[in-house]
Amino acid sequence: MRRIAFVIVLAALACSGGEESKSAGGQPAAAPGASPATPEGAAPAAAVGETITLPSGVKITHRVIGTGPNPTATDRVTVHYHGTFPDGKVFDSSVERGTPATFPLNRVIDCWTEGVQLIKEGGKAQLICPPNTAYGERGQPPLIPPNATLQFEVELIKVL
Repeated sequence: MRRIAFVIVLAALACSGGEESKSAGGQPAAAPGASPATPEGAAPAAAVGETITLPSGVKITHRVIGTGPNPTATDRVTVHYHGTFPDGKVFDSSVERGTPATFPLNRVIDCWTEGVQLIKEGGKAQLICPPNTAYGERGQPPLIPPNATLQFEVELIKVL
C-alpha cells in the first residue's frame, strides 16, 4: 500500500509539470466564537455538514472545523486521508497504513491544493474531486481509471 501512495504522489508531481496549482484561496468557517474577516473572493464560510461547491467543481463538506491556521498553496501539510471512488472502493488510505502523509500542497492534484486550503489545522472535511481536478482523461493506471471522480476524507493534522 505504501508503494501505491508513493506512486500517486509521484504521479501528481509528474502531472503538475513543476507548475503551481491554482487555488481558491478561501477560508472555512471560523471556530465557534471567532469572527475573522473573510477575504474578498474567498469561498463562503461553511458550517459543519454544509457542502460548498468551488468554481472548479470541487465539493467540500466540513466534518470538524479546526482551530488552527489554514494552509496556503505553498505550505507543507501533514494529513491523514482515506481515498475512495464514488462506489466506496478504497484506492489509497494513510489511515489504513497508520501513517500520516506530509507533502507540499502545491505538488498534489488541484482538488487537494484548492480544498485543503479551506480546512483549518485540526479540521476534518470530505473532498469530492471531479476528474478535471484529479487525474483527468489520463487517470493514473492501474489504480485510477480515466475520468474518475475521487472522494477523500481528510484530516489536516499540521500546517508546516
